[in-house]
Amino acid sequence: MVRGKTQMKRIENAASRQVTFSKRRSGLLKKAFELSVLCDAEVALIIFSNRGKLFEFSSCSRCFSLNKTIDRFQKRAKDQGLSGKAARDHDHMELANEDTSSMAMRIELIESSKRKLLGDGLESCSIDELHQLEKDLERSLAKIRDQKNLMLREQIQQLKEKEISLLEENAELMEKCGMQQIGPPSNGEQYGVEDDDVETESDSQNMEVETELFIGPPKRQRSAKKIP
Repeated sequence: MVRGKTQMKRIENAASRQVTFSKRRSGLLKKAFELSVLCDAEVALIIFSNRGKLFEFSSCSRCFSLNKTIDRFQKRAKDQGLSGKAARDHDHMELANEDTSSMAMRIELIESSKRKLLGDGLESCSIDELHQLEKDLERSLAKIRDQKNLMLREQIQQLKEKEISLLEENAELMEKCGMQQIGPPSNGEQYGVEDDDVETESDSQNMEVETELFIGPPKRQRSAKKIP
């Protein structure tokens, strides 16, 4: 009769679970004993049941052999942990060194490209490299011109907006000045002279007298009236 494959999950029936535990515990202890005898291995086995009962096995026949095996295990785990940490630190150091070398190479390439763009170190370049360098420079110049034109257009637009704002402000000021009747000051007000002391233009015209210069004896004027 072929035995069916046991499904790996918790046994729900308590009695069946206890029977299975007893059988497999005995088999596990037997296998541990056989391993220690056949292979001359130091074996320590600790089992706790679901109720907290302890079952243990140690291949050493001396007193506290199980504790000795546990101490040995803890020491080995600690040593492995330290060695593992040292190995990880070494790996990290190697990665850091590789990153540093790679970064140094990239910096050197960038510096070399910069010198070539400035026209230095072109002796070692081939025709294809010089042609490619020329294309790169042309693309860079085109981008620079585009950016410069964009900035100039923005500045022109800002100046136009400022001009419109100033014109509107000027129009408002002119409108306000037009509402107030302010005339030019008179000559007297300008120089602080009283009105009586100011000689008007008509008075100055009336005071002008035409004179004629004549040399010789005075002429007798004939009377306009005739004697009868």
